[in-house]
Amino acid sequence: MPELPDVVVYLERMQALLGNARLNRIRIANPFVLRSVDPPLTEVEGRRVRNFERIGKRIVMGLDDGLFLVVHLMIAGRFRWRKPDAAIPKGNGLAAFDFDAGSLILTEAGKKRRVSLHLVRGRETLATFDRGGLEISQATLESFRAALIRDNHTLKRALTDQSILSGIGNAYSDEILLRAKLSPFKQTQSLSEDELATLFEATRSTLEEWTERLRAETGNGFPEKVTAFRQGMAVHGRYRKPCPMCGAPVQRIVYASNEANYCARCQTGGKLLADRALSRLLKKNWPRRIEELEG
Repeated sequence: MPELPDVVVYLERMQALLGNARLNRIRIANPFVLRSVDPPLTEVEGRRVRNFERIGKRIVMGLDDGLFLVVHLMIAGRFRWRKPDAAIPKGNGLAAFDFDAGSLILTEAGKKRRVSLHLVRGRETLATFDRGGLEISQATLESFRAALIRDNHTLKRALTDQSILSGIGNAYSDEILLRAKLSPFKQTQSLSEDELATLFEATRSTLEEWTERLRAETGNGFPEKVTAFRQGMAVHGRYRKPCPMCGAPVQRIVYASNEANYCARCQTGGKLLADRALSRLLKKNWPRRIEELEG
């Protein structure tokens, strides 16, 4: 799923390419993507783009007369920048936003259709999409602490809950927790003051560094290779590969449709976190520590 660094770069490049441009029309290839009916989509035709902004992981295109297009890319949604009036790809194409300079094509890989497009009128309606998570770029250590310890959750859940922190998902939460050397299962209300400060700095620096890295990779082009598995990531998507900090094999926990990656030596004091399905299968043969696994 595109997370804060990816979404920020999307917005910056869209603003550079389309700021003040006229939106000629929107073509819908898959009716399921459009989740609103009032105002009708025809109202955007001929409107100028006033700004692009972010609400959590959502991309917002602000138009004349207080109209806003809100896109949530979910897991597999992506934008492509193509020539004017380019054909929408068959199979994975959902919609096209047509401008004089080119077309923004909205696609979604796979068969599940989770990407959503809303057209709303007014800031008050737009605000209903905000789940209230803290923006790290605007946070202080005190506001970060208050958001995290308001309820007691695992760190993995707290980092990815959009009502607690805004814009972070599965990939960057793994990277943040390795940098902070904290277990994904540690409870937020059990954090010491030093651990809270370390986590705050790790969260801020990880997101800032990856945003700068993606900006540099994109340059004056358009981000075409948006993925949750980036070359250079320390643990996310690197199961069994060596941790860049200590060399121990990266571990994983699989739950529902998600996967958490971590380093047992750096983050859990050598303890292997139990993957429910695998540990149930292996029972007493389930290794408890990284030393047993390496042995």
